[in-house]
Amino acid sequence: VSDDEDDTHPNIDTPSLFRWRHQARLERDAAWKKEKAEFEGKYKVFLQKYNELKKRLNEAQQANSSDLPDLLAEKAKLDVEDREWHEKEEEMKKKERLRPWNIDTICHEGKSKTIINSATLKHEDAATSEASEEAAINRLKDFVKKHNKTIRKFGMFQKPLDSQNFLLEHPFLVCEETANQLVLWCIDLAMEEKYDLMNHVSHQCIVMQFMLELAKSLKCDPRACVRPFFAKFMNPEPEYQKAFDDELSAFRDRIRARAKVRIEEAMMKLEEEEREKRLGPGGLDPVEVFDTLPPALQECFEKKDVEMLKTVLCGMDPKDAEYHMKRCVDSGLWVDNVNKEEDGEEEGKETTGSPAQPGQPTE
Repeated sequence: VSDDEDDTHPNIDTPSLFRWRHQARLERDAAWKKEKAEFEGKYKVFLQKYNELKKRLNEAQQANSSDLPDLLAEKAKLDVEDREWHEKEEEMKKKERLRPWNIDTICHEGKSKTIINSATLKHEDAATSEASEEAAINRLKDFVKKHNKTIRKFGMFQKPLDSQNFLLEHPFLVCEETANQLVLWCIDLAMEEKYDLMNHVSHQCIVMQFMLELAKSLKCDPRACVRPFFAKFMNPEPEYQKAFDDELSAFRDRIRARAKVRIEEAMMKLEEEEREKRLGPGGLDPVEVFDTLPPALQECFEKKDVEMLKTVLCGMDPKDAEYHMKRCVDSGLWVDNVNKEEDGEEEGKETTGSPAQPGQPTE
């Protein structure tokens, strides 16, 4: 039935010949569809023009218009053209009948049916998604805890044949969990700036991902794809090799970008923790408060000179002095020491203080 199933000489590479024939058939089919579409489009335009002329001619005959002779002459020309179009239409039908049969020309969709399930509630979808993500995370943790050494050993192989033999000995590694763990390992290596090792492990990661994609396309167990994948990988066609190299390069770029983001997040978290440790009794950061003080007050705190501080405060506007000193107390830049003295029946309070260095409040 199909020209792809002919017998071939034993010295001819049958799969390559079948691929070439199949490609040639697809090109012939595409050329035929294009020719047919162009014919139908032009014929449709002609029919519209022909029908409009007939309508105008009928109106002119009823009104006994002076344009009637011109319209009759134009209709005579279109009648000739109409016969030519009918001949072309018969030729197209004949071509279609004589086209060779193949799987695409003898098989047509006879009936189709689409069923749309009723929509589930959004909170149910969210709960299901969250549960599946949590289950995947737990599976990854359990798998890595059990097989991390084996995964890392696979990630260090350099020769494809060694990788193939290792996976044949440890087929349980051919799974999504291994690929995910290799990705996380690559990110950790990039964060540690071990780029040479990251480039090597990333190669093994893409090998695993391509193997899993092959299993999905073949709809089979990934463990059954080890030999077929490496047979193709060790003797790749140029297009396949280019696709692999492009994906590997893009993957390494994504790893570096993700590592950069994680480093920035870690730095921000560290800075936030340090800031929380610096916060004074009023919840203000002494470093931030110090930067907002007038230069004269900053000099007082840098020198830890109480007398100088009193002099500067006396020379300031009372409201400004009160504002800045309150912020200094709340941030821990100025620590009040309250001493109670009892003298007979009277109790007196004497309040003194001491300036602290920014970021190092005195308790």
